[in-house]
Amino acid sequence: MNDTDRSAVRAEDAFYIEGVHVWLERHVEGLSGPAPDVVQFTGGASNRTYLLSYPHLGRELILRRPPAGGKAGSAHDVAREYRVQEALKPVFPLVPEVRALCRDPSVIGTDFYVMDKVPGVVLRGRPPRGMNLSPGRARALSETFVDTLADLHRIDPAAAGLADLGRGAGYVRRQVEGWTRRYERARTWNTPSFRRVTAWLAEHRPDDAALRVVHNDWRLDNLVLDEKSLRVTGVLDWELATLGDPLMDLGSALAYWVQADDGRAARAMRRQPSHLPGMLTRTEIVERYRDRTGLSTDDWPFYEVFGLFRLAVIAQQIYHRYHHKQTRNPAFRNLWPAVHYLDHRCRTTIRRARGG
Repeated sequence: MNDTDRSAVRAEDAFYIEGVHVWLERHVEGLSGPAPDVVQFTGGASNRTYLLSYPHLGRELILRRPPAGGKAGSAHDVAREYRVQEALKPVFPLVPEVRALCRDPSVIGTDFYVMDKVPGVVLRGRPPRGMNLSPGRARALSETFVDTLADLHRIDPAAAGLADLGRGAGYVRRQVEGWTRRYERARTWNTPSFRRVTAWLAEHRPDDAALRVVHNDWRLDNLVLDEKSLRVTGVLDWELATLGDPLMDLGSALAYWVQADDGRAARAMRRQPSHLPGMLTRTEIVERYRDRTGLSTDDWPFYEVFGLFRLAVIAQQIYHRYHHKQTRNPAFRNLWPAVHYLDHRCRTTIRRARGG
């Protein structure tokens, strides 16, 4: 992760560092001496992420814990996130090495786990100063973005011992129904109903295309890259990973992919440099993914609408916490216009699918 992503720990996200240090000394081999220096990573809006630095040991660890306030189902289950990474590591080496899971609430009041820090750079809204992303390198990076996801989706869950990671067939139905319920619970007075969108999704729901390991938060800022080669050195944020339809994973990923010819509202939401000259368009990514996996994309409008709706629900859930004063993070104050914009994108895509 990048130096610019780090800040002092926010008051609402603080924890008892000495208590964590004492616990870690008992559960992580090689830790001793003074408590670590702690800073918070500012990227992301879900589980909280901290860097624990031990200068006297030349060692850095990452700590992950849930946020304060309300939870959205299992979205903040760090114990499950730990176990998913532990199970995936042997078959998908880009998963970080997890070191210890704490389920004792007396330490900091919530579950938490620590893992090794993956070396490399994480891309946010713009590349770090001095990083060369020429059109040729940008294209190669966007190809790596989709190829690495396709590699994950080619893992045979049963052969890898991951058959119990999800709930089996019916994933598409459960996702549509589940995200619809989440939006209804999180809706505030100043956001749209999405009734037309959710009715269309329910009516046009395809059968599961396959059952594979899905990341469910595939973005450039969850990939750690070698700055010179742009090789992926790690994949972060496995809290939503499960077994499911891989095309749903791709649709969710492309909801975040803002390309150069998108309008002003989309550009205002951009969190990754997917707009740079040379980057693949969403259409090109779908075509490359189809060619690498052999999966049919005939029903792509459904997956596109689902991805946009899912992103709207995530934004609304975060805004709901701000609206009800469960967090005062100013970054969440103006998420409600983004929810309106995503509703418009969904309805426009539906009209286009109908030929209107």
